[in-house]
Amino acid sequence: MTRRRQAADPDAQLVRRTALRVGLFITVAAAILVTVVLVAAFSFVLARVPFADLFDRNHHEETVDVGGLDALVGVVVLGLLAIALAGSLSLVATRRAVAPLVDALARQRRFVADASHELRTPLTILDARLQVLERSMSDDDSNRQLVAELRGDSDALVAVVTDLLDSLDVAIRGSAVPVPVSAAVETAVSAMGMAARAREVRVTAAPTPHDADVLMPEASLHRALVALIDNAVKHSPRDSEVSVVTMADRKTVVIDVVDHGGGIRGISPDRVFDRFARSSEAVGGGGDARSGFGIGLSLVQEAVGRFGGSVEVVDTSSAGTTMRIRLPRAAAHRS
Repeated sequence: MTRRRQAADPDAQLVRRTALRVGLFITVAAAILVTVVLVAAFSFVLARVPFADLFDRNHHEETVDVGGLDALVGVVVLGLLAIALAGSLSLVATRRAVAPLVDALARQRRFVADASHELRTPLTILDARLQVLERSMSDDDSNRQLVAELRGDSDALVAVVTDLLDSLDVAIRGSAVPVPVSAAVETAVSAMGMAARAREVRVTAAPTPHDADVLMPEASLHRALVALIDNAVKHSPRDSEVSVVTMADRKTVVIDVVDHGGGIRGISPDRVFDRFARSSEAVGGGGDARSGFGIGLSLVQEAVGRFGGSVEVVDTSSAGTTMRIRLPRAAAHRS
C-alpha cells in the first residue's frame, strides 16, 4: 500500500485521527502536570522573595544564590520544553501503537467486500431462475404465491448483504430518507412465519401506526427485527405466540418483540446483547434453545446504534420476555 493510498484509506484516516486525539490528550495531561509544577515553583520563590525585590538587582545577591528572576525564567523554559517533548513522544508512541489497526481494519473490509461479492453472484442467479420459474407458471398455479415469496426472500438477502457491507463504512452515518416501520415489520413477520410454524410458534404483528417513520434503512431494520423475532421463537414453548407491537410518540418509535417463554435466567438481561453471551442455565421456554445467545443480538445493538437508536430488555420473567427497539422518529412527523 503506497503512501497515497494510505492517505485516502478511511481506515487509515480513522486510525490517524484516533492517534492524534490520544496524543493530544497525553499532551494536555502533561501540560497540566507541568503547569502545576510551575505554579508550585512560583509560589515557593514568591513566598521567600518579596515581589518588589524579585526584579531588583540590588537585592540579587542578598536574597538567593541564584537570582529569583533567573530561576523563574529557567523553570518556565524547562516547563515548555517538557511539554513539547511530552507531546512529541506521545504522538510518536501513539501512532506506532495503533499502526497495526490499519492493517487489521483493511483486512476486515477486504474480507467483507469479497464475501459480499461472492454472495451477490449466486443470489442474482437464484433470483433470475425464480423469475424464469414464475413466468412459466400459470396464473392459477397454487405455488405461484410461494415462488413470489421466494423472490422476496432473495431480494431481502441481497439487501442484508449490502447492509452488512455498509455497516463497515465509516463514512455512512445513516439514511436521510424516512422509512416506514410498518413495511419492515410486515416483511420480518412474514419471513419468520414459516420458520416459527415449524416450531409450532405463531408470529403476529399488532397494527402499526401508518406514519411511524424512522431514519434507518429498511434492510437494517428488517435485519434487526428478524434477529429479535428469531431469538424469541427459539426461546418460546410450543403452541405459543411471539408478537410484535409498534408504538410511536412525537419523537420516538418503539418496537416491542414479546415472547411467552421461560424468561432470561442465569445471566443479567443487560448482557444478552454481548457477543457470544452465555448463561449458566437453560433459557429455553420449552424449545431446544439452551444457554447461547450467539451474535444475533449483538448485531442488533450495533445496527440500531448506528442510527441513534437502542435495544434493551424491558421485561423478563417466567411469563415471558419483552425486547424493545427504540429509534428516533423521522423529523417530518414530529409536529
